[in-house]
Amino acid sequence: MIDRLLTAAEIDRYQPIVRAAVAERKRFDNRALAEKSTYEQSFLQCMNLWEDFADIRPLTFNAKIAQAAAELLAADAVRLWHDQALFKEPGGRVTDPHQDLPYWPMTEEQALTAWIPLNGSTVENGCMYYIPASHRTSDRTFIDIFRRGEEDPLDQASGILTADPIHVEVPRGSIAFHHGLTAHGANANRTNQTREVHTMIFFADGTTRSQSGKHHAVDRTNIQPGTAIASEVTPIAWPRVDLPQTPQPWHLDPVLERTGAFPQSKRLR
Repeated sequence: MIDRLLTAAEIDRYQPIVRAAVAERKRFDNRALAEKSTYEQSFLQCMNLWEDFADIRPLTFNAKIAQAAAELLAADAVRLWHDQALFKEPGGRVTDPHQDLPYWPMTEEQALTAWIPLNGSTVENGCMYYIPASHRTSDRTFIDIFRRGEEDPLDQASGILTADPIHVEVPRGSIAFHHGLTAHGANANRTNQTREVHTMIFFADGTTRSQSGKHHAVDRTNIQPGTAIASEVTPIAWPRVDLPQTPQPWHLDPVLERTGAFPQSKRLR
């Protein structure tokens, strides 16, 4: 965690912008928490917000954050895999423990997440926990947190929980970074306020697509296995002197588009 990487004024500026973007994306979803899938009860998820909300780009491509990511990865330059808001509603369940890299078709392992709790994270509202030194393993354990049943999530992920978890409360303005192989999860939200988080996933420039796996960050622009992941969808985040332009529209199935997880086309506006 890096303390006070963003100022109070910056958080005050970005928080209502991210909140409004999530509300816009989720405007077609009127389900109560209990009506959602087990995965959706962990958080509201809105990815690639930078594409259709220009006011979020200065946060997603914040130079201080992206440079910190590059230094942590020992990379000369980093690209954005995608950003996303993860809002854990009051009563929202735990986020099941997992590693991130198994979901990303990357050959190399220089990738991390910058996790920004816009209203601060606590044990009560759903702070993250991490498994110490788990990023040092070369194992990529796929945990299907999308379609899991009702079994104990700690039992399901026992293969990656090699030490006692450390819960990390992150004050407003501070940012937690975790490597793509760091096993992690989050507590349930036992408060009456939404835990509002914006995240960015950064990876080292030059990273190549692995031989297996699918992901919208590479499938949209037909990045082939064995070639460098580089496109307008995954732009350089650091170093850069300007903000990226909007990528070509992403034409989704209308049913998937209405979930609000992905950028929306003009037909829904």
